[in-house]
Amino acid sequence: MDHHKILTPEHIFEHNKRWVERINEEDPDFIKTLAKEQHPDYLWIGCSDSRVPPETITGLEPGELFVHRNIANMVVHTDINLLSDMEYAVRELKVNHIIVCGHYGCGGVTAALTGGPECSNIHNWLLNIKDVEMKYENILNDIEDEHKRIDKLCELNVKEQVIHVAQTLMVRQRWNSGDNLTIHGWIYNMQTGLLNDLNVSIGGTK
Repeated sequence: MDHHKILTPEHIFEHNKRWVERINEEDPDFIKTLAKEQHPDYLWIGCSDSRVPPETITGLEPGELFVHRNIANMVVHTDINLLSDMEYAVRELKVNHIIVCGHYGCGGVTAALTGGPECSNIHNWLLNIKDVEMKYENILNDIEDEHKRIDKLCELNVKEQVIHVAQTLMVRQRWNSGDNLTIHGWIYNMQTGLLNDLNVSIGGTK
């Protein structure tokens, strides 16, 4: 695949037609069944980076993953867009797993740590990551290599967002009702293509 090839909208429509043809050949009822309803078991909160497509790196099919993405996979308690997605997934779809997935070398985390573009909206959003940096500054200051420091902040940011998910009312209500719901913190390595579990999961019936 030529990664420098410019794809026009026409190319995308052509790819879509080929995808439909392939799916219909493999399973003629797949699209019709999927159109009726969805039953995902996972809510994915990930980064908007185009190199981290959730369904592709997890190998899951359409309908198996409910997805929310933003810069640096943040869980901000004033973000109505995120909270609406979470509420629908947790209360209506009854997902049993919430995955917060970051990735090493995240541009948002890098910008927060080293200085980002002079855009007001991006700057304000990155302040949420700066809060994480300040919380763990003792750990980060001990890391001399800048790339390793950025990657460590990527991991710590995932950990912090897992905590933020656990603090939401909708998650607490699921736990209080006795439902099993687990929040996972993962990170993706773009150099290897592998997902890594950061072992910061919060789950059960808390």
